[in-house]
Amino acid sequence: MLSGSHYGLVGAKTTPAIQVSAPVSARRSALSEARFPLRRAQLSDEVAGHLRFAIMSGTLRPGTFIRLDETAAKLGVSVTPVREALLKLRGEGMVQLEPHRGHVVLPLSRHDIEDIFWLQATIAKELAATAAHNITDDEIDDLDQITDALATVVATGDIPAIAATEFAFHRAFNHVTGRIKLAWFLLHVARYMPLTVYAADPGWGNAAVQNHRDLVAALRRRDTAAVVEHTNWQFTDGARRLTERLHSSGVWGAV
Repeated sequence: MLSGSHYGLVGAKTTPAIQVSAPVSARRSALSEARFPLRRAQLSDEVAGHLRFAIMSGTLRPGTFIRLDETAAKLGVSVTPVREALLKLRGEGMVQLEPHRGHVVLPLSRHDIEDIFWLQATIAKELAATAAHNITDDEIDDLDQITDALATVVATGDIPAIAATEFAFHRAFNHVTGRIKLAWFLLHVARYMPLTVYAADPGWGNAAVQNHRDLVAALRRRDTAAVVEHTNWQFTDGARRLTERLHSSGVWGAV
C-alpha cells in the first residue's frame, strides 16, 4: 500500500516524508552537528511534513490557526523553520495567511482526497507496468521477503516498523523500473498521505500484506495486467480508508 512517502526514488536513501511524528529537535541536533549547509531548509521541510501530516490526518482541522511560537515550542525548534514551513504549505494550498491573525488551515474536501489518490494511482500504475516487465526473479524474491517482514511487524502492531517496512517494499518495487523522474513525481505526491495513520490500522495492515502477496504472485506469473490491478487497489483502498476517517472525525462537518 501506500504510502507515501513509501514511493522512494531509485537509489535514494530517504525516509517516508509522512513520518515526522518524532521530535524534530533530535533531527535539528543531528543536522547541526553534521554542519550541513542546507540544514535549515531540511529542518523546515521536516516541520512542513509534520504539519502536512496533521492536516491530512484531520488532527489540524480546517479553520484552525497555526501559531508560530506555539508550534515551534511543541516541535522543539525556533520560529524560523516554522515560518518557512508555513510558506511551503501556503504554496500547496493547505494554509492561508490571515492579516494580523496568522496562518489558518484551509478546508480539505473529498475531491481533494480523490485528486491526490487519482494522481498517485495514475503514476504508480505506469511504474507497476514497467516493473512487471523489468523485474528479475531475485528481485521478486526480495519483495517476497519484505512482505514476510511486513506480516511479522503487522502481527506485533509495531507502527513505526510497519510504516518503514511498507516503505521498503515500495522503494524496492520502484527501484526495478529505472524511471527515476516518474518515481520522483510519485514521491512528492505521496507526501500528502498520512502513512502512520494506515500503519496504526490492523485492518489496513492485514489487507496490505495480502495485497503484496497477490502482487508478488502476479509478478512471478509475469501478469502485467494483474500487477497493475493490484497496484491500483492500493489507492482505491487508501482513498476509502482516509475518507472514512475524515468523515467519522467530523472534518467534513468542520468544512
